[in-house]
Amino acid sequence: MDLESHSTLNEHLQQTGIPCGSQDKVSAPDSGPEMSEPEVAVAPVVTSKLSVKAPEFYPSGYNQNFNQNFTDPSFEDRYDGYLTLAEYVQDFLNHLTEQPGCFETEIEQFAETLNGWVTADEALQELVELIYQQATSVPNFSYMGARLCNYLSHHLTISPQSGNFRQLLLQRCRTEYENRDEATKGDETTRKQFHAFVLFLAELYLNLEIKGTKGQVTRAEILQEGLRELLNALFSNPVDSNLICAVKLLKLTGSVLEDAWKEKGKNDMEEMIQRIENVVLDANCSRDVKHMLLKLVELRSSNWGRVHATSPHTEATPENDPNYFMNEPTFYTSDGVPFTAADPDYQEKYQELLEREDLFPDYEENGTDLSGAGDPYFDDIDDEMDPEIEEAYEKFCLESEHKRKQ
Repeated sequence: MDLESHSTLNEHLQQTGIPCGSQDKVSAPDSGPEMSEPEVAVAPVVTSKLSVKAPEFYPSGYNQNFNQNFTDPSFEDRYDGYLTLAEYVQDFLNHLTEQPGCFETEIEQFAETLNGWVTADEALQELVELIYQQATSVPNFSYMGARLCNYLSHHLTISPQSGNFRQLLLQRCRTEYENRDEATKGDETTRKQFHAFVLFLAELYLNLEIKGTKGQVTRAEILQEGLRELLNALFSNPVDSNLICAVKLLKLTGSVLEDAWKEKGKNDMEEMIQRIENVVLDANCSRDVKHMLLKLVELRSSNWGRVHATSPHTEATPENDPNYFMNEPTFYTSDGVPFTAADPDYQEKYQELLEREDLFPDYEENGTDLSGAGDPYFDDIDDEMDPEIEEAYEKFCLESEHKRKQ
């Protein structure tokens, strides 16, 4: 190799990042002494820092435990030791918020895990606070939160001196309840938080079951009285947001509350309705809110929309059963006017219909043949063929048989 070729090779190696003294690492095909220009193959080595043992990657802000299946038997083992009680419970509450249909299948495993975790007063109080905050701060979770509270009140085994789960929950609610007068007069944020508490307490009244000494299931009496006082507080400061909350509360619990008050011989619901009518007349609330209040009064006058079934011991008649004619067939006059048995002139119209059908004794209105023997003309067609047609048919059969044998 002459001096000029050697200089050109060194420049090429420097451009590709290969030291000049490493020409022996460059592989070139041996084409004999007559090779005029060497063929250089450059393969720089890149050192990777990736590892097959690296932890799984998650984007920032992604909670990999959010949609965890809490019924998985290994869930408790995987999370034990590095998740606090608050994180575990909050994950389940978030999961239940996103997938409320999982309540029935996953609540049992959740309660079993809590029984192994909640073993001290502080832990139980923390659990109550977490559920309370979720039920009063997350929209539409009040019903699910009340169901969750009812289940845990019957299945949590811990019962410290400070009170069991249900007792601590009611104590937490009482703290908010005692500030009702100030909350209804507070700013918009304060009232909003208070209204969320009111609706959660209503759900608790409907869903929290108290077992009596004889095994009977009743509702919490203290919540019934609490709801009445909350309604009084809301109507005492009749701004729009308070009145809307009262309407929601009565729509949710009105029928149950009235039944309970009537059993005790009380007229508390009558007093509530009277207060509503006074608000409609005197309060400076918006027209839409007044319309809501009037609709609520109308709902209560219809027994909260409940329809009692006819007594099974009494024969249903048009006088005592409003649904008597519901399943009756609909007929049509010759002019196409529909009528049923509930119409006053039903007998006259129905007789006219029968007379019209007498004109066509063999057929219904839809053309169905009702005669037993059928029409003689069509019967002859079915039973016998014309001689010419019969001859043609026999000829056709013979030709078909001849072709088949070929």
